[in-house]
Amino acid sequence: MKPTFAIGIAGAAGQGVATPGDIFAKIFSRRGLNLNAYNAYQSIIRGGHTFLTIRTGAEKITSMGDRIDLLIPLNQDSMDRHLRLLTAGAACIYNADTIQPGAAAAGVQLCPLPVSKLADITRNKVAQNTLAIGAGLHMMGIGFPALEQVLQEQFKKKGETMVVENIGVARAGYDYAAAHFTAFVNPLPKTENRYAILSGNIAMAMGGAAAGVKFYCAYPMSPSTGVLHWMAAHARKAGIMVRQVEDEIGVINMTIGAAHAGVRAMCATSGGGFALMSEGLGMSAMIETPVVVINCQRAGPSTGVPTKTEQGDLWQMLGAAFGDYPRVIAAPLDIGDCFQLIPEMFNIVDRFQCPGLVLCDLLLSEGRLSVDPKELDFGPAIDRGELITSNGTSSGVATDGDYKRYRITESGISPRAIPGVPGHVHTVATDEHQEDGILISDEFTDPTKRRAMMEKRMRKMVGIEAAVPRPVLSGRPDAGVTLIGWGSTKGVIEEACEILCEQGITANQLQIRWLVPLHGEAILEILQSSRHTIIVENNYSGQFARYLRSETSFVPNGHIRKYDGEPFMPHHIVEAVKEQLAGKTKLSVPAHEIMV
Repeated sequence: MKPTFAIGIAGAAGQGVATPGDIFAKIFSRRGLNLNAYNAYQSIIRGGHTFLTIRTGAEKITSMGDRIDLLIPLNQDSMDRHLRLLTAGAACIYNADTIQPGAAAAGVQLCPLPVSKLADITRNKVAQNTLAIGAGLHMMGIGFPALEQVLQEQFKKKGETMVVENIGVARAGYDYAAAHFTAFVNPLPKTENRYAILSGNIAMAMGGAAAGVKFYCAYPMSPSTGVLHWMAAHARKAGIMVRQVEDEIGVINMTIGAAHAGVRAMCATSGGGFALMSEGLGMSAMIETPVVVINCQRAGPSTGVPTKTEQGDLWQMLGAAFGDYPRVIAAPLDIGDCFQLIPEMFNIVDRFQCPGLVLCDLLLSEGRLSVDPKELDFGPAIDRGELITSNGTSSGVATDGDYKRYRITESGISPRAIPGVPGHVHTVATDEHQEDGILISDEFTDPTKRRAMMEKRMRKMVGIEAAVPRPVLSGRPDAGVTLIGWGSTKGVIEEACEILCEQGITANQLQIRWLVPLHGEAILEILQSSRHTIIVENNYSGQFARYLRSETSFVPNGHIRKYDGEPFMPHHIVEAVKEQLAGKTKLSVPAHEIMV
């Protein structure tokens, strides 16, 4: 396996777990290292338990991994929970004044800090955090100036006194480690690379700005709220109108209204808010106005576990609104893809005049990943589709003055004029209508008109399927096991395949990004030569497995499902694959659950 180094910082909400994580992330990034970070926290302001994992290394890191090399527990509960996770070569830095370590595995270095002697804890309530950062960096082989610079940036708004105090505390921890603790065998490397550190929410917001979004609105709902925060902070500079709305019904209607007026418009929510948007999505489809809606999944149903991840909203998205209508659904594969997917989605929905749904989840939304800045320069040219401009042309073709907004065409796409274009008057309503927008009356409906308009809209799916890339198999085509996943499980499945191959089990991966359209024939073509297929997903019922079966009749040999609110770790998949191959699990059983 590629060499990596993972830090686990654990404590109660309110103990400042996030700040050490931010400091480590900045230092690692400035050393030219990749990183992957995930914070497992509870939905409370103070108390409870929080566990932040930061994994770094010179090569790309696709998951938070299985191993913790340095544990920093900030209270006794965290020590009791996580010390057992450490194996030989790892270390644990803790406050010796308040925490007792218990038994550790052989080869684990216990590093007690006499916090009250090293810092004035009556003035600095988070002294143990700063001391641990200093001590840890010395053990990693990182010079103190790197920490000093970050601390100056971190505390400069609080005044020079606070900066000097925290640098002094960090220095005390650094020097104490030099005198009393053994450094790690392999110091952290340094490269000339430079990376941006993004959360999925920030990446999707930036993707919207790159796509030309000019209107964004939302009702705050975790884990999607980070998109709203970025949009609000950068609204003026990016030229985007941002509104916080009273509820998600208002959100979807305002988004559609802005899109109907001619600008690219986007909104984001979670499963509960998306439920309120369903009727509005039907309006978007009926009036053929393109919008992009992001759903950041969390553990449900109802309020569920609002700070935990899950892939449980697929069928909600598939069944959003009522009746048949064209739509596009895609699930980003990692945080970098959160940025890249949004401009792609906007081009497709503008071309085909339909709603586009982005199915993200908390793992990506609130996780952090190092992204090559070149990936943020990527983006297709903006394509607004059949949009009639003020001079009466659509894609360079002049109109004849007899404008029909819903003209029946072979492609299903009708030239679209935004309100205010001279000579292009049309009726827009949520009722079924004729080509000119005039409603088809319930009493005098001509069945052929209804059929023709429905068929026109649904013909768009042929073009959408041709416009969306097919999935591609990753790895050896003759592998013994094919792991099938969708969306955010890409990175952890990729690492599990590497581990399995090292252990003598060849494995390849089929990851699905575009869910609607599914490209079922292409998937079957790929899987027909697979020797043993297993579907991996973060939900109870195997929602993608059920969807794939409904579209293609394909039934895998096995399933690996996790639904405790936490994401997969590589060993969950590796162990389950080996168990299934050994025949310990009857493959006719609906699911092989992995509980952590």
